[in-house]
Amino acid sequence: MTTATSATTADRSVQGMLLMALCMIVLPMMDAIAKYMATFETMSPGQVTFYRFFFQLVVLAPLFFMSVGSFRNVKRPWMNLMRGCLHAGASLMFFTAVKYMPLADVFAIYFVEPFMLTIMSALFLGEKVGWRRWTAILAGFGGAMVVIQPSYAIFGWTSLLPVACAALFTLYLFLNRALGDADSPLTMQMMSGLGGTLFMGVVLLAGNEANIVDFELSLPSSMLGLTLLVILGSLSGYVHLLVVKAFRMASLSLLAPFQYFEIISATVLGYLLFSDFPTPSKWVGIFIIVASGLFIIWREQVRKREA
Repeated sequence: MTTATSATTADRSVQGMLLMALCMIVLPMMDAIAKYMATFETMSPGQVTFYRFFFQLVVLAPLFFMSVGSFRNVKRPWMNLMRGCLHAGASLMFFTAVKYMPLADVFAIYFVEPFMLTIMSALFLGEKVGWRRWTAILAGFGGAMVVIQPSYAIFGWTSLLPVACAALFTLYLFLNRALGDADSPLTMQMMSGLGGTLFMGVVLLAGNEANIVDFELSLPSSMLGLTLLVILGSLSGYVHLLVVKAFRMASLSLLAPFQYFEIISATVLGYLLFSDFPTPSKWVGIFIIVASGLFIIWREQVRKREA
C-alpha cells in the first residue's frame, strides 16, 4: 500500500511539473499580446490592463455562478478584491514596461521577485535566512543591475517598472498566504478579475483626466485587436487556474524553478514578433539571476529536510 501510494504521489508530482512548465511557456503570450496592442494597435498599457481583467471576469463568470452561486458566498470578499487591485497594479507596471522594452529584458528584471519574497519573509514573518541565501539574494540583485544598466541608459526610469511590478506582486503573494484556503481558486480568480477591473477603471479615468498617455481611454481599433484582448483575458483566467492546480499536485520547491521557463518563452516571442534579442551582457545578467534564484530554491529544500 505504501509503495502504491508513493508511486501515485510521484506520478502526481510529474504531472504537476509538466503542467507548470506548460503554463510558464504560455503565460508570456499575455505580455506579447500587451506589447502588440501598444505597438501596432496604439492602445495604452492602462487600457490593455483594464481589458485583461475585464475579460478575465467575463470568461470566468459562468463557471463562478454555476459553482459558487453568488458573491454572497465569498468568504473573504474584501481581501480578494485587494488581491485584484495589487495584481492589476503589478500588471499595469509590467504592460507599460513591455511597451517600451524587449520582453526578455522585462522578464529578467522582474525575476528579482523571489529575492524580494525571501527578504519580506525574513523581515515580517521571522523566517530564518542564512548567509548563503543572503549571498544569493545580493548576487541576484547584481544580475538585475547588469540587465538594468544598459536598459536604463536607453529607456530611463521605465527600466525600473519591472522592479515595481515585482514589489507589488510580492505583496500579492503575501496576501494569498493570508487568505489561505478560505475561498476556492475559482472564487479567488473571479474576485481578482472584479477587483482588477474596478481598480483599472479608476486609474483610467484619473489618467485620462490628467492626459497621461499610457493611461488613455480607448477602444480596440480592429476585430483582430478585440480578439487578442479576449484571448488575453481568457489566458489570464484559465492559465492561472491551471497554475493553482499544479501547486496542488506538486510541492512549491519542485515547481518554483519552472518559473524561469518564462524567460525562454519571452525571448522566443520577442525575437519572432518584435525582432528583439538580448545582448551578450544581458545574457550574463539573466544567467546570474536564474542561478541565484535556483540556489535559493535549493537551499529552501535543504533547510526543510534539515528541519
